[in-house]
Amino acid sequence: MIALNSPIKPDLKKLTKLLEQINNNGWFTNFGPLHKELTARLEDYLGVKNLLLTNNGTSALQVAAKAIGTRSILATPFSFVATASAFKWQKDELAFADIDKQSLNLSPETIRLAYRKGCKADTLVATHVYGNPCDVNALDELSEKYNFQIIYDAAHAFGVNIAEKSVLNYGEASTLSFHATKIFHTVEGGAIIFKDRVNLEKAEEIINFGIRPGRGVVDVGINAKLNEYQAAVGLVNLEEIDNILEHRAELFHKYREGLKNIVELPQWHPQANANGAYMPILLKSEEEMKAVSDGLAEHNIQSRHYFEPSLDKIFVDSHNYGTRNSVSSSSRVLCLPMHAHLTSENVKKVINIMGKLL
Repeated sequence: MIALNSPIKPDLKKLTKLLEQINNNGWFTNFGPLHKELTARLEDYLGVKNLLLTNNGTSALQVAAKAIGTRSILATPFSFVATASAFKWQKDELAFADIDKQSLNLSPETIRLAYRKGCKADTLVATHVYGNPCDVNALDELSEKYNFQIIYDAAHAFGVNIAEKSVLNYGEASTLSFHATKIFHTVEGGAIIFKDRVNLEKAEEIINFGIRPGRGVVDVGINAKLNEYQAAVGLVNLEEIDNILEHRAELFHKYREGLKNIVELPQWHPQANANGAYMPILLKSEEEMKAVSDGLAEHNIQSRHYFEPSLDKIFVDSHNYGTRNSVSSSSRVLCLPMHAHLTSENVKKVINIMGKLL
């Protein structure tokens, strides 16, 4: 079987040494030495400042919103459910604008139309879908014109740059997921990268029950800290990340070259590198998508109808400024196998079968 995903496995010898170090220290959580080391190494590797580790990517979104003072959200409907449910859970007002049908990211034009129609959202939540960066310059211009902040859900965008600048440096905050299925993982975990240090310091209190060292509880908070065992996994996996990113990007480009005359492919940001987080394709219809998925399964090749449905179809009580492109794309999209253990021969086989199926 050619699996859809296969998480990277940390080197057990290296991991055991770090676990022994944790046990000897007797410091298992609450901003321990490995937590601090992983924070510093990720900031250096990703080319960012003000990085805060969290217990998962959903908490990262929620804490980022609280730290920057969010009350109402205008979000993409084409993303993983947590991109919207994270905010519905904490009772933030939620609305949706449509995506660009070529990039599958939030469309600047539909955001403009939403605010012209009276949208009052103080924060835009935009996903770099499949690791493909949004039109960040256009969104920056709109944020200045309509006075909203931007949180980027960058769960898929680990290691992605726009013209040599990390995509994580855009917006008031960008969030990462370190779930086991991601390119880089800590089994469960996440991170927030803040533009301003004052928001980082606020978020450090939030994830620690609202406690400020030396002053006690200063605000309402939660427990969203990454523990030392998870940090150990991250440190071990980070040692292999260059090879992983290079391999996945190579497979991604092989896929796109082999499939460019067979299926519709999302339009990639012209100044961005690809990290091979996912391999999305678009079929002509939902019926064709299902036929291709079934055909791949008959050849023991896994695929996933991801993302579906359009999130406005789940959160029907949220305001909708038009989501036609999202609804159409979510019915036709299919993700093909992509992971660090996939081989070039696997990719060739998938491409050949896709050609026969279509």
